[in-house]
Amino acid sequence: MAKFSKQEVLHIMETNKFIPLFYNADLDLCKRILKVCYDGGVRVFEYTNRGAEAKGNFVEMLKYADECMPELVLGIGTILTVEDCIYYIETGANFVVTPNFGPKVGDVCIANNIPWIPGCMTPTEIYNAHSAGADAIKLFPGDVLSPAYVKAVRGPMPFVKLMITGGVMPTIDSVSQWLNAGALCVGLGSHLFAKDILESGNLHDIEIRISRLVKMFVTQK
Repeated sequence: MAKFSKQEVLHIMETNKFIPLFYNADLDLCKRILKVCYDGGVRVFEYTNRGAEAKGNFVEMLKYADECMPELVLGIGTILTVEDCIYYIETGANFVVTPNFGPKVGDVCIANNIPWIPGCMTPTEIYNAHSAGADAIKLFPGDVLSPAYVKAVRGPMPFVKLMITGGVMPTIDSVSQWLNAGALCVGLGSHLFAKDILESGNLHDIEIRISRLVKMFVTQK
């Protein structure tokens, strides 16, 4: 069962402005990343369902968050099937993100009152997903689009909440461009969790980057 209500999750997404997205098969590394992000000020985190170890890791990460990071909203991303959606909701995922617009997965989220954030690209997909009950739209891939595209889409559809992922850089300038265009929040993945940093085992640089973003976008009201 989810620890946070739908309203709480959406509020935290909006006030935190950016969401780390991460997957690794190594559970110990996943826990370290979770802790580094939390210590840097992050209060919402998306673990991505991208490997055989994802299901087991997610269970342990939820336990770890409950014990050590009570304010952290932990959700699951890269959900493509109804079966996976049901598994993660029953496990305790606080929100579900998909790379595509899949109404059947959305129906499961809606039935369980869990925030559903499907991936869309075109205005038709965005409108159809919103009409189907999506709580926000994952605009993906962001690096193929632009902040100008976000502004253009929100012109006729100002009621749509957009989360941008894919290509967002972990810098104040990059995040600002998307937020100023009207994005609800952005997702930060491989550019935040650079391969060389992960391989070095020294995660301090990640915490520094996160702390800068939190200071700029979260604590400034």
